[in-house]
Amino acid sequence: MDAFYDVVVIGSGFGGSVSALRLTEKGYRVGVLEAGRRFRTGDFAETNWDVKRFIWGPRFGLYGIQRLDLLSNVLVLSGAGVGGGSLVYGNTLYEPHDAFYTDPQWSAITNWEQELAPFYALARKMLGVTETSADTPADDVMRRVAERLGVADTFRPTPVGVFLGEPGVEVDDPYFGGAGPHRSGCTGVGACMIGCNQNAKNTLDKNYLYLAEQGGAVVHADTEVTDVEELPDGRWRISTQRPGPIKGSNRKAFFADQVIFSAGALGTTRLLLSLMDRGRLPDISGQAGQLVRTNSEVLLGATARGTDVDYSQGVAITSSIHPEPHTHIEPVRYPKGSSAMGLLGTMLTDGGPGVPRPLRYLGNIGFHPIRWLRSMSVRKWAERTVILLVMQSYDNSLRLYRKRGIFGTRVVSRQGHGEPNPTYIPIANEAAKIAAEVMGGDPMSSINEVVLNRPTTAHILGGAAIGPDPSAGVIDAYHRVFGQPGLHVVDGAAVGANLGVNPSLSITAMSERAMAMWPNKGEADPRPPLGSVYEPVPPVRPESPAVEVAVLGLDPRSNPPVD
Repeated sequence: MDAFYDVVVIGSGFGGSVSALRLTEKGYRVGVLEAGRRFRTGDFAETNWDVKRFIWGPRFGLYGIQRLDLLSNVLVLSGAGVGGGSLVYGNTLYEPHDAFYTDPQWSAITNWEQELAPFYALARKMLGVTETSADTPADDVMRRVAERLGVADTFRPTPVGVFLGEPGVEVDDPYFGGAGPHRSGCTGVGACMIGCNQNAKNTLDKNYLYLAEQGGAVVHADTEVTDVEELPDGRWRISTQRPGPIKGSNRKAFFADQVIFSAGALGTTRLLLSLMDRGRLPDISGQAGQLVRTNSEVLLGATARGTDVDYSQGVAITSSIHPEPHTHIEPVRYPKGSSAMGLLGTMLTDGGPGVPRPLRYLGNIGFHPIRWLRSMSVRKWAERTVILLVMQSYDNSLRLYRKRGIFGTRVVSRQGHGEPNPTYIPIANEAAKIAAEVMGGDPMSSINEVVLNRPTTAHILGGAAIGPDPSAGVIDAYHRVFGQPGLHVVDGAAVGANLGVNPSLSITAMSERAMAMWPNKGEADPRPPLGSVYEPVPPVRPESPAVEVAVLGLDPRSNPPVD
C-alpha cells in the first residue's frame, strides 16, 4: 500500500534520526525508510562469528549491523539497521580538531565553530555523553605508548554515549526524565561494536528515534530505496524494495513533499549518483561524489602472545592520545569470543616510497615465517588484541563515481582533491610496534592495507558536501540540494572536511542545526530562497517539543549571531 508523508527520510542513522524527531516536533508527517532490520535488546549477535546477525549482506541472507564495502582505495566499515551506525559504532563522541571548522571547503560561508557550538551542546545532552574511567588493560597500554612517544600529557578518557550506571540494574531512562525506555548499566564486556545486549548503549532507537516514533513518525524497516523521482505536481515518489537475494521483492512506493537523504555518506552518495545516471536529477551539482573523506584513517594494532591479560574488557573505546597535532589514536576492542575480525589482520608491514608494500609483505613472510603464522591465528584474538584506530585531519579526499562493467554498474573510487589519501601512516606503525612491545606480542596490520594497499575506515564522510555554491558543493549551508527544491542531505555525506576524530557527534550537531532552521509546518520558511547567499537564521522553536530545551539545559534560540 502506498504511503503519503510531508517528509520522507531515507536512513535512520545520526542524520536521519535527528531529522525525524525535530520535524515531527514541528508538525510534519514523517516517514523513515531504513534498509536494515529493527533490533531489540537481546537480538544482537553474541559474538561476531554469528555472521547472520552481525554482517550485512542481504544477497546472501545476512541481515546484521556491520556493512563492509571494498572500494578501489579503501575498505569501508559502516552500520545497518534501525538506528544506523549507532548500532555498531564504538559510542565515541568527540568534538573535532580546529582544522575542521577552518577547512577551505566551507570556511568562507560562516563561522562554523560559533554556529555549531550550541548544537554540539544539544547533541551531547541528547546522546547522553559521559566520560569513561579509562582503567582497562588497553588503557594501560595506551598510557605507556604515549609515554614512549613523549606525549603522555595528551592521554585522556573517552567521551561516550553509554549509560554507566550500576551494571545490570534497570532504571528509567536517565536522559529523558523517565520518558524513554528502561536502561541498564554497562557491564563492560566490550560488545558495543557487535550490538549491545546489555541495554546500556545510547543507540538512536533509545533517544531520537524513540521520541520521534512517540510523536507520530513511522519507521519502515527492511525497506531499501531504489529510486527517487519528481512528479509533475512537484512531489516526490520514492520506490523501495525489501533487501534480499531476490531483487524487486516486496516493492512499495512512498510519496512526499520533501525528501531527506540520510543513508550515510556511502549510501547517500551511491543513491545520488544512481539518480543522476538515470536522469532523475538533471540539475544536481556536478560535485556529487567529490570530497569523499576517509578521516585519513588506518586500522592496525598489536596482539599479545599469551592470554594472561584480557584486553577485551571495558567499553569499546575508553581513551585516546595525540602523538602529533593532527593525529588521534584510540584503543578499540571486541568482546571475548568475538575474534572474527581478526581474519582481516596480519603482520605489520611498513609502506612508503621504494619497494611496493605487497612485496615488502612477502619479504616479511620470508624472513619471519613463524611470526606470520602467529599473526594468522585468531584463537582468543579478541582477548589478546588492542586495535589502534588512527585518524588525521589533513586535507585529502577520494572521488566516487559509477563504472559500468560486465557484472553491471558499481561505485568505484579514485584519488580526489588535496593530498593523496594515506595508505600508510608512519606514526601509526610506530605506535603499533610500541604497543606490541608493551604487551609482549606482535604488531599487526590490516591485510587489505599490506596486500591491496587499501586502508580501512570506519568513518567515511562527504560525497554530497556543503559548499558556497553549486561549483563547490552539492548542498547549501541549510543542507538543501542545489537546483533541486525539496531535496536535502542530512548525514555524513554533507561533511566536506576531515574531522580527525570519530564523526558521530559532529553529524548529530550539524543535523540539529539544519533541522533547527526548518519552519513549523504551515509557517513561513525563514531560510532565504534556494541559491541565495547564506544568511544566519535563528532557530525555530518546535510547536510540540518532545523534550523541552529547558529540561536539556539549553535554549537553541540563544545561538549568537555570526559576525
